[in-house]
Amino acid sequence: MSMTSIKLKKILEKRLANPNYRMSYNREKDTFRIEWKSTKEGMSIKLGAVAAKYNERGEKTLDEFEDHIVEAMRSMNESPQLSGMEKNIFPVIRATSFPTETKAGKKLITDDHTAETRIYYALDLGKSYRLIDENMLEEGKWTKQRINEIAAFNLRSLTTKHAADTVANNDFYFVSTQDGYDASRILNIAFLEEMKANSSGDLVVAVPHQDVLIVADIKNDTGYDIIAQMTMKFFAEGRIPITSLPFIYEDQTLEPIFILAQNKRKK
Repeated sequence: MSMTSIKLKKILEKRLANPNYRMSYNREKDTFRIEWKSTKEGMSIKLGAVAAKYNERGEKTLDEFEDHIVEAMRSMNESPQLSGMEKNIFPVIRATSFPTETKAGKKLITDDHTAETRIYYALDLGKSYRLIDENMLEEGKWTKQRINEIAAFNLRSLTTKHAADTVANNDFYFVSTQDGYDASRILNIAFLEEMKANSSGDLVVAVPHQDVLIVADIKNDTGYDIIAQMTMKFFAEGRIPITSLPFIYEDQTLEPIFILAQNKRKK
């Protein structure tokens, strides 16, 4: 029998049983929430996407997912210091609907990006990371500018190695290292400029979820239709969805593309 959100909810409640956790399920949004009772810090999970992965990959999906949740919850209950961890600070991309403060009321450090996306900053802790909030800056006597500069420098050190595919004379490139910062590569302007210089059509980029950056050299109307469908599919399947809307990259700026029924585009 296939996995459903309700079945998955019951499995997670059993696997993650802990007297210090509070767990809840929002049937309307199909989200499972787990948080620390003491601080109300935690995470919300779209169960539909996890159930779909389970139906494809089986029990291995649940084991990996449980490990991810446990490690993430553990890191939330710690008070990591920024000093001495400079090499572990990176920018992360999230949807603009993502909260800008923790459940405990701590304001997260953010920067504007596009109408669809926002930049946050993370302290990498190995198997998980902690989004940086104002309290962490104050405790270490850091400035936001310092966070920005260090995160940008560390981002440029990450590999931009990518897989490639060509469909209907359109070239598609996929950065998916699974290091937690694949979507963050959209902030690497040097990389996008290099891809733009080597493209013969419009350069389109997409960050449907945290673990992939799609870059495409679009040369015809079919290409726009393909990138729209591809981005939507990745968005639906991603563990941390960001946006199903691709962007055209031009003059170091990102403009959203709306794909019309006739496979045409308009900015």
